[in-house]
Formats: sequence, structure tokens, C-alpha cells
Amino acid sequence: MAMHPALQRAFTNRCVLKVISGLNNFDRDRVAATIKAAELGGATFVDIAADPALVDLAKNLINLPVCVSAVEPEKFVQAVVAGADLIEIGNFDAFYAQGRRFEAEEVLALTYQTRALLPEITLSVTVPHILELDRQVQLAEELVKAGADIIQTEGGTSSQPVHSGTLGLIEKAAPTLAAAYEISRAVSVPVLCASGISSVTAPLAIASGAAGVGVGSAINQLNSEVAMIAAVRGLVEAVGTTRVLSAG
Repeated sequence: MAMHPALQRAFTNRCVLKVISGLNNFDRDRVAATIKAAELGGATFVDIAADPALVDLAKNLINLPVCVSAVEPEKFVQAVVAGADLIEIGNFDAFYAQGRRFEAEEVLALTYQTRALLPEITLSVTVPHILELDRQVQLAEELVKAGADIIQTEGGTSSQPVHSGTLGLIEKAAPTLAAAYEISRAVSVPVLCASGISSVTAPLAIASGAAGVGVGSAINQLNSEVAMIAAVRGLVEAVGTTRVLSAG
């Protein structure tokens, strides 16, 4: 199964914005608010928990491609039957706080298991930021060989910003930006830069070699639809502006 045409275009143009509602977010109202704001704000696609009922909800509410996230390959099968357009092994950030680590061997094994169950679906895989940078690059190369169509970087939870304001936002994004820079030069598939990204650092992600960004808490933690839509629009603008600059 080929990648969703709208996604393919956005990845080719390096202006992807994925809005993440959260791997452990099963609150229908919160998910609905986040994905509606994503569409109204101009996001490329949404990323929700791998739950058939949520996929059904998303498919009835919005026209954007729907990605589902999980760390258990079996969960993807029902979500794809329900209509998910692509799948993501990742959003590991949700687990680090519980002391759960994802090592390279496990992520690679999950990728092989998922590909065996779903050989055709577009597959995105996150490279854990807990690995040394050179090991992240090595794992990314192995994941592409195992069938990953998109590689995602992370690191927002490991950074300890010292400053507030703009400087703090740049410090927070530094690990995922560094990973995007190194990995995008090593693999031929698109790299999505996620975790700790804001409208300040989205342009830096594209400049670092990413084809787009994934943003969660900068949007889904806001408590009004207007604020969410405005945040999405700001990110769309930030990613789009970079594309114009890098093309010019």
C-alpha cells in the first residue's frame, strides 16, 4: 500500500506537521478537540492511540490522514482494520516517566514483528533518545532495512533547559534536532523530528534535515480550541517559512 498521497506530497516538500494527541490519551473529547484543531489549523496528519474506537472517531470527524501509535504490534492490526492510514512504533516519551526504557534491540524486534503482521502499511518508527547518537544513527539504518518508511527522532524529555523563553525552547529541542541532523544524512527515508518541538524550533528541525515535525504537548495541553488552532497555525507557518527559505 503506497503512502497516502497528501502525506507523500508533504514529505516530498519537507513541510510535514504531525499533531500528536498522545499514546495513552483515550479521552474521546480531548482527542476530538486536538484532531479538529489540527485540521482547522492546517496540520498534515494526526497521531492518536492505536484504538479502533478512536480511529473510527477520527475518521468521522476529520479528513486528515490518521496515524496510530503503540508499542505492541498486535494493537496495530485492529486499528488498521478500523481505517488507520499509517502506524507509528513510538511515542516512547509516555513511558520514560514510568522508568520503562526502549533499547535498540527491542525497537528493531518490534519493527520486524509489526512488518510481519502488516507488510503493506506505511510504518514510522521512533529511534529512542536514550541511545548514544552514533547508536541512534546505526539503529535508524537497521530500521529502514527492517521496513520502516519514516524515522522519527525524539529527546524532549531528556533535555534539561536551563533558561526560560526562546533560549529554553532551543535547549529543549537540542537532542531531537541533533538526532535529526545525523540520521537524515544516513538514511534515504524521511525523518520526522518530534518531542520538545515548538514554533521556535520547528524551522530548525527542517534546517537540520527533517522533512517535518511532530508536536504533542505544545498543542494538546492547551485548554481552548481557539488556542489549539492558533498553535497549529503558528507551527504550519514556521515549517512552511523554512521550506521557502531553504528552497530560495
